[in-house]
Amino acid sequence: MATTIEQPYAYRRRVLVEPDWTRLPGWRDVTRSDWESAQWQRAHCVKNVGQLRAVMGDLLEERFYDDLERDQAERATMAMLVTPQMLSTMVPATEEALPAAGAAFTEAFYADPVRRYMLPVFSDRRTDWPSHPFAARDSLHEHDMWAVEGLTHRYPTKVLAELLPTCPQYCGHCTRMDLVGTSTPQVVKLKLAGKPVDRHTAMLDYLRRTPGVRDVVVSGGDVANMPWKNLEGFLDRLLDVESVRDVRLASKALMGLPQHWLQPDVVEGVARVAAKARSRGVSLAIHTHVNSAESVTPLVADAARAMLAAGVRDVRNQGVLMRGVNDSSEALLDLCFALQDEAGVTPYYFYMCDMIPFAEHWRLSLREAQELQHDIMGYLPGFATPRIVCDVPYVGKRWVHQVHSYDTTTGMSFWQKNYRTSIEGEDAEALSREYVYYDPIHTLPEAGQDWWRRTTDLDAAHAAALAGAASSRAGSAADLA
Repeated sequence: MATTIEQPYAYRRRVLVEPDWTRLPGWRDVTRSDWESAQWQRAHCVKNVGQLRAVMGDLLEERFYDDLERDQAERATMAMLVTPQMLSTMVPATEEALPAAGAAFTEAFYADPVRRYMLPVFSDRRTDWPSHPFAARDSLHEHDMWAVEGLTHRYPTKVLAELLPTCPQYCGHCTRMDLVGTSTPQVVKLKLAGKPVDRHTAMLDYLRRTPGVRDVVVSGGDVANMPWKNLEGFLDRLLDVESVRDVRLASKALMGLPQHWLQPDVVEGVARVAAKARSRGVSLAIHTHVNSAESVTPLVADAARAMLAAGVRDVRNQGVLMRGVNDSSEALLDLCFALQDEAGVTPYYFYMCDMIPFAEHWRLSLREAQELQHDIMGYLPGFATPRIVCDVPYVGKRWVHQVHSYDTTTGMSFWQKNYRTSIEGEDAEALSREYVYYDPIHTLPEAGQDWWRRTTDLDAAHAAALAGAASSRAGSAADLA
């Protein structure tokens, strides 16, 4: 006799529904053919407060626009750029009834998970610790590890090729905020110096003379912003490099602008590249970036399955763990099942949000991430259970339970690694040194927060942390004071 067992999470099949874009005043007359056009989507991106107002009309109260405008002037590290596809998934994604215009809709818009990271506002940010004292523009030191301009050689057998510095949409939490997009009042963006053709040629030349590299992530920015003929030309030459065995195309646009990946010329081009990859025994995959189940719509599923039908081995998701977006086991599992069951996208990683400026309101502590990893285990197939990882500066991706020691009072976790990055060839202590990662200070107990308030010499604090870890594996705040 079957029995019903109550579980912490109840699986339910989620039928995908494309949100009705005509519910928004500025798009009431937009036809389906326009909506499904990549050209129309690109031409109607929201780039400023005035354009958002034109779309939303009187649904939003003036206080939201003021809040957004202040954030753009005082806090935002990324310029505003939101595709219609992404904006349409904000409040409500699939419900037939809209909250009433004005206060009810505004509050729902404030709370929306996609809005929280695509249209951050000033009131989202923390006022006590808006940035961690150790926050950095290039928090992962990718530029320090450029073998040639735009080619980061961080891992022994893998490289990251940043082909271009733009995306179809800009995420507020972008880890490459120092390079990607247009400058903001807070961040004057780094400019790539070389011409694209010269930079790409230099990347390929480096790979030809570095046979230890077998895995190339082709990214940016977003490869969807590169004219297809140019991208295919680069990939065709990349597949001629004998040592390359894995190629991964990084494109959030598979979710944010699925219309691009559904264009016939792109689908046909992917099929040509996939056929060449198969003939050479190379694994070709697409990695996308979905953070909320609201973003998984029929068009997104169509785009993912079109790529699989064209011959891509896998479409995988690399999300970012963020407070207010996906910081519960239910939100993570809802997203993973929507991806796996409805779109054929494999949940792969959730990264802890990197330590960039003004990101503390998004970041979770390591302990919270460990609890979430524990809570999502056992529901999904093993191959589709994402790992939550901490991208530790100078170390790389580490599963959150791989931490070597962890002082939960000061929020300092200590990590070790088993390889040298490209800048540590002569560093005899690289494999024995402990590297530090920092929790958001507001998540710490009062003793830890007080220690950080009193700590003004950050170099001394960093050195003390390392010394404490070396002697005791986990020094307390009192030890470091």
